Amino acid sequence: LRSLKVILNDQHGARSQCSQEADKPHRRKEEKTYSCDLCGKSFHCSGNLERHQLIHSGVKTHSCELCGKSFNRPGNLKTHQLVHSGVKAYSCELCGKSFNCPGNLKKHQLVHSGVKAYSCELCGKSFNRPGNLKTHQLVHRGVKPYSCELCGKSFNRPGNLKTHQLVHSGVKAYSCDLCGKSFTHPASLKTHQLVHSGVKAYSCHICGKTFRWLVSRNNHLRIHTKNNVYCCDQCGKAFVIYKNLQQHMFTHTDERPYKCDLCEKTFKSPHYLKSHQKIHSRKKL
Repeated sequence: LRSLKVILNDQHGARSQCSQEADKPHRRKEEKTYSCDLCGKSFHCSGNLERHQLIHSGVKTHSCELCGKSFNRPGNLKTHQLVHSGVKAYSCELCGKSFNCPGNLKKHQLVHSGVKAYSCELCGKSFNRPGNLKTHQLVHRGVKPYSCELCGKSFNRPGNLKTHQLVHSGVKAYSCDLCGKSFTHPASLKTHQLVHSGVKAYSCHICGKTFRWLVSRNNHLRIHTKNNVYCCDQCGKAFVIYKNLQQHMFTHTDERPYKCDLCEKTFKSPHYLKSHQKIHSRKKL
């Protein structure tokens, strides 16, 4: 093989040689191939082998004039320069999303294919990108490298940190079309919208009672299992939240600790007080 110096100085000659070899009649299987001594990869053209060997040499002779980043192939430099131009020449036929690199388009297309080739060895969860698998594995390791500068809370995903930071900003960009209530997170809006839909998708497999929220269903199940529940010593009624038991206890007494600031009427439950205060709100309207 030629020395590395010859490889670098004779790129044009190598390409010409490849062109000449390509013009020859269709080569047979037994014809000579050119193999890389370092990795064993084979080529039908000696010029392609020479260009390939630049990968092992670490030499990157093609530099971007705008940012200085270097590449070992002119084609890679050309693809990189699209980043600076803003041109996104590679478009997804299914959704129209555009990319400046064919490799990024190929990765994106895995989303549409449904193929999830990267699996977590610990829990079996699969992902369509190696980067997503790597981020997921932080969960098992307990690593949370993304910290909030304002409160110090840490997260294992940059997206989770970004969502959390909306709490400090006060921005609530997700609004309910029906009542106008705003939320900092789209998932919170989605959960809220169940109130308007009337859908109760979570049911108790023991008694059939249905709930809008999963956490409510799970709390309810504790009543059946008697696991971490709070029971009224007067009537035996069980509660999964201690505060609810405290409020319930007032039903067995004459105490009415919840007082309306506007008319001084008293109630045994904060729920009844809240319902009462709506009367004053309607009067103002």
